[in-house]
Amino acid sequence: MKRRVVITACSAITPIGYDKADIIDSLRQGKSGVKPLRDDGLLNKHIHSRVFGTVDYPIDYGFKRQYRKTMGPVAYYACQVAKDVLEHSGLSQEFITSGRLGVAFGSTHGSPTVQRDIYRTFFQELDAKFSSIGAVDYLRSMVHTTAVNITRMFGITGRVIASSTACTTSSQSIGFGYETIKYGMQDAMICGGADEYDTTTVAVFDNLLACSTAYNETPQLTPRPFDSGRDGLVVAEGGGAVLLEEFESAKRRGASILAEVIGFACNNNGGDLILPNLEGITATLRLALEDAGIAPGDVDFISAHATATKMGDVIESQAIEAVYGDNGPFVTGLKSYMGHTMGTCGVIETILTIYMMEQGFIAPTLNLQNIDERCRMLRHVREVTAAPIRIGAIQNFAFGGVNTCLLIRDGKAMDK
Repeated sequence: MKRRVVITACSAITPIGYDKADIIDSLRQGKSGVKPLRDDGLLNKHIHSRVFGTVDYPIDYGFKRQYRKTMGPVAYYACQVAKDVLEHSGLSQEFITSGRLGVAFGSTHGSPTVQRDIYRTFFQELDAKFSSIGAVDYLRSMVHTTAVNITRMFGITGRVIASSTACTTSSQSIGFGYETIKYGMQDAMICGGADEYDTTTVAVFDNLLACSTAYNETPQLTPRPFDSGRDGLVVAEGGGAVLLEEFESAKRRGASILAEVIGFACNNNGGDLILPNLEGITATLRLALEDAGIAPGDVDFISAHATATKMGDVIESQAIEAVYGDNGPFVTGLKSYMGHTMGTCGVIETILTIYMMEQGFIAPTLNLQNIDERCRMLRHVREVTAAPIRIGAIQNFAFGGVNTCLLIRDGKAMDK
């Protein structure tokens, strides 16, 4: 028997804010979180792109030392947003440790800053050999560090899913968590992702000529999804988590229902590992609608992946047109506000969609001044628009040809 799955709590640490009110204000007022690239002493002289979506405000973590010692920066983000959703949820400690709560959480690299320190010691500090590498350094750096540090801090004994599929990491986490509850394997899941500030990520995309470079002196003017003047993505950092629960149990305990996850699809292009693929993306969008059992016309809003790369935005526009036709849903590229938060983008964009659902508005794509003719067929949002989002689609696509689409319904529209 398939069960309904709802979102009952969420939290996001983003370049445009951590507090919900600050994030909503940034969306309404068109405030960018893109800043000059900080000099962390690594590779900067070789990097052409000098912009980054930065979390530049203090966060009072308050974690005990016994937990901090296995955490790199990425795990701090992950554990903080997980702590937030558990505190907001009202779940009992008995349930949290019962085995019926699991974790689906990931990152792109683990902690690259910790990894770099390990490699430097291994390859350069020959006299020191391994003596300066701590016993817990691997635990801080490993690719599943976010998921397992969450389980350790909160005593969670259920399933662990640690997706690491670049830009689809956290959307996969939500989707896999949704399926886990839908088919009765868990009653609740903490789902999300995190990625930390590190210039090696910028260097990778810069080397592929995929990073924005034309707006180094005016960071707030990039990225520019769907705009004819776009020149690439902006790497960013952050963390986000949602709590998924089985609907009937959430309703029984009087939980606040923010949204319902009604559909998810994930597939692969089966070919090129870098270039976007129209056929693969289009298939994913259709599969998500099929999973939700809804028609294209039922969708009110699309949070587009829209990284502001030359071909990525065009291919995504063509896929949206192929599935939704003329006069389709409103479309916004939310990365225009904060850059591309890598493994975190899916969960952050899901949370921002929930905020807009609740507030009854749709944020515009920032910096969209002159729409690329090849992207003009979409129903772009150019200014703050008062409109209900009953059903929203969150689309994400990753290196390796991985495509995802999540469909969520406004919690207020449910038969509670």
